[in-house]
Amino acid sequence: MKKFIHGAIAMAIALTVSGVSAREFRSSDNQPTDYPTVEAVRSMAKALKEQSGGKHGIKVFANAVLGAERDTIEQLKIGGLDMMRINVAVLNNIVPETIAISLPFVFQSTTHMRQTLDGPIGQEVLDAMAAQGMIGLAYYDSGARSLYTAKRPIKSFADVKGMKVRVQQSDLFVAMIEAMGANPTPMPYGEVYTALKTGIVDGAENNWPSYESSRHFEAAKYYNVTEHSMVPEVLVFSKKIWDTLPKEDQALIRKTAKESVPVMRQLWDEREAKSRKIAEAGGTQVITIADKKPFVDAMAPVYSKFANTPKLQDLVKRIRESAK
Repeated sequence: MKKFIHGAIAMAIALTVSGVSAREFRSSDNQPTDYPTVEAVRSMAKALKEQSGGKHGIKVFANAVLGAERDTIEQLKIGGLDMMRINVAVLNNIVPETIAISLPFVFQSTTHMRQTLDGPIGQEVLDAMAAQGMIGLAYYDSGARSLYTAKRPIKSFADVKGMKVRVQQSDLFVAMIEAMGANPTPMPYGEVYTALKTGIVDGAENNWPSYESSRHFEAAKYYNVTEHSMVPEVLVFSKKIWDTLPKEDQALIRKTAKESVPVMRQLWDEREAKSRKIAEAGGTQVITIADKKPFVDAMAPVYSKFANTPKLQDLVKRIRESAK
């Protein structure tokens, strides 16, 4: 009887501890609910639930319902938010190493970008995030970003001069657009449609899925294929919360995050083709720029300004060499 009581008590304590440690982590994304990044985190949530035996889950909050990207960074760092998917460019002022993978034209192709991020260079940048209260888990694609405009197409480098172009709230993106001769206008993603419609800006820059899902193609009919940037997205976890988790839970979160990457990439490739088709059906004119060299050459001051430490210069050198 005594053994039975002791056994029952032990089981009750174990169940209590298990109940306390079980979590449904909250993850933020500013994209629509059917966007590849949102769906990829949902696939991670399913894998985490299955592989943890139902102990842990993830609830994804899409459409920026928990706040704009800069707001969610602060929430994450203080432990008010568990996870988020964010564009690497927004982290440039916080994690300097992210600058190397955010520079214009640093990646020569999607294949080059994916190989770099999947390798030691990508991991080095993820590891650097811990010092700023974020655990870097995995990279997602953000596609090749191009300029899209409302009033006239861009057929050459000279055509960009004087345009007001919306950019992310990132010093690097501001400098990039300035180097093209345009006037950068930083603003939150949710304000861009109205800004294009009302003429506050002449254009913006983004990838095909964002251009289509935000309905920006309704306000800016010219999609000018500059492909100036392939800045990735990154999935990060709050270090404050992370440090409270058992090692086995941390390992499982890392594992399921990595497993969501090929899911995201497949969804991305499919979505990119679908988005372009939708935009073109809606009246978008795709402008192929014959000579991109002037755009590439114009970025020299951007590299000098932002890759301004031996560490960053070494990262950029290794990224470029990895394409050979």
